[in-house]
This record gives sequence, C-alpha cells and structure tokens, in this order.
Amino acid sequence: MNILYYILYGVGYLISLLPLTVLYLFSDLLFYLVYYIIRYRRKIVRKNLTSAFPNKDAFTLLRIEKNFYHWFCDYIVETIKLFSASKEWMQKHMTFSGIDEMAERMQKEDKNFCFLYLGHYCNWEWIASFAYWAPDWMLCTQIYHPLYSKVFDKLFLKIRSQYGGENIPMKEALRTILQLRQKKQKTIIGFISDQAPKWSSIHHFTEFLNHDTPFFIGAERIGKKVDALVYYADVKRISRGYYHCDYKFVADDIKDIPDYHLTDLYAKLLEKSIQSAPSFWLWTHNRWKRTKEEWLHRQEEAF
Repeated sequence: MNILYYILYGVGYLISLLPLTVLYLFSDLLFYLVYYIIRYRRKIVRKNLTSAFPNKDAFTLLRIEKNFYHWFCDYIVETIKLFSASKEWMQKHMTFSGIDEMAERMQKEDKNFCFLYLGHYCNWEWIASFAYWAPDWMLCTQIYHPLYSKVFDKLFLKIRSQYGGENIPMKEALRTILQLRQKKQKTIIGFISDQAPKWSSIHHFTEFLNHDTPFFIGAERIGKKVDALVYYADVKRISRGYYHCDYKFVADDIKDIPDYHLTDLYAKLLEKSIQSAPSFWLWTHNRWKRTKEEWLHRQEEAF
C-alpha cells in the first residue's frame, strides 16, 4: 500500500505543478472521455436531473447535464492542483466572507463550537482552506467518511490536512467533539450532510429537490448536546478556478429548536444554492435510491 501511495502522490504532485490553465485543457479532454466514451453514470445523472426538475424542458436538462460533467472534470483537476498549491495561491482562488462575524459571535456568546453545514456543491475540497483565514484561537475541523480504498483515503487525508485543520472520522465524531468541549477548545466543524444515509442511519425525511429525501441528522443531534452555533456555507463559483464561500448564520440556542428543524433548514438552503446553479452539485450520487415508502415499510416490519 505504501509503495502505491507514494507513486500516486508523486505523480499527482508533478501534475499539480502545471498551471491551472493547462490543467483545464486536460479537463476539457477528460470531459469528452468521461461523457461520450465512458458515459460515466449518465443514466443516474439524467434520472436525478429529470426527477429533481420536472418543470424544465429536455433541452435545459441536457445543458445542465453537460455543464455538470464539464464542472466535474474541472473538480478532478482542481483537486489534483491541491498537491502543490501554496497558501497564497489558495487564498487567491478560494475566498471567504462572514468569518469575522462568526468569530465575534462565538466570542460574544462564549460558544465553544460552530457547526458548519456544507454540501457536495462547487469544490468542497477547497473549502478546507478556511483554516488559512481563521483566527489563531479557532481550531478548524471537518467530519469525513473514510474511503474504502486505504490508498486514496490516505491521499485525501494528506490533502485535507495540509491547511492546518483536523479531520475527524464520522464514527469518532461524538467522542472527539466531547473531548474538545472538555478542553474548552473553540472549534469550527464542517459537516457535509447531503449524502444518502444507510437504512440503519435514516431517522428523518425532508422535502428536497422534488423528493422526500433522507438526511444525516448527526450535526443537529451533536450540536444540541454541545450548544453549538450553526452556519451554512453558501458557495459560489465566481469563474473557472475561483470560488467564494459566504458563511451565513442559521441559528443559535439550538437546544430549544424542535427536532429535525435544523436539518430541514439546511435542506432548504442547499436546495436554494443548487437551484441557482444546478451544474455544480454532485449529481452522480444515486441520491434517492432509498425511499420514504420503503423506509416506513421497514419500520412497520420491525415491530
């Protein structure tokens, strides 16, 4: 495993030294390979788009579909660029706003945690560079699901850790967060919560992109335990190779908020982002393979 890791890391690093403009030429070639020849998950993408936007005509859906694959190939080369991207380069290409307001609110309200809702929207790998912009007293972390491939898991952990933040495995999230609370460490924690949970992890469905959709509720449940502030990362692609993330306040005193309300708010905010520029969400996920009807049926069989 170590040999393969070093080979892939070395190749990735050498490729990443190329200017982004050159990498985008590779992306353009990759698009034709992925879309027209390999036809990577085109049936799933088309099914997702058609069901998510029933009022859009076929021409519009096809344009979104092709734009998505163009962006998806850009995302791949943009991620490779991270192997050698400097702090100065990242701060030019990935900018943030709302940080000062967030930090001031944490200090003023004496909050140890700020939970940040994210989605697989625009380049989520670049958002980890937030640590470059955060005040020194703030620990920047993100919850992640380990990849099945140990080699690629190690590669992505290397990339995601280079900004100075920490990565917390999903299964260790609660224990780690409680340890941070005991230390009174002021921490921002990113939760990418738009994946499809397994049947055993489904507790709530909400309306999202014309579907009853299950969402992970871990951010909400843990947030209530540690009295976290809640923000949403509103990300936009300014132009090719440039993104901006605006941290928008969602809620505080969340212990008093009804169960699942925060998850519903997150779903609405993410849907608004996707509606504004639908090509930048990860449509290759088979997002709606687990339905509310089957979930209710399973619940009935369990009793």
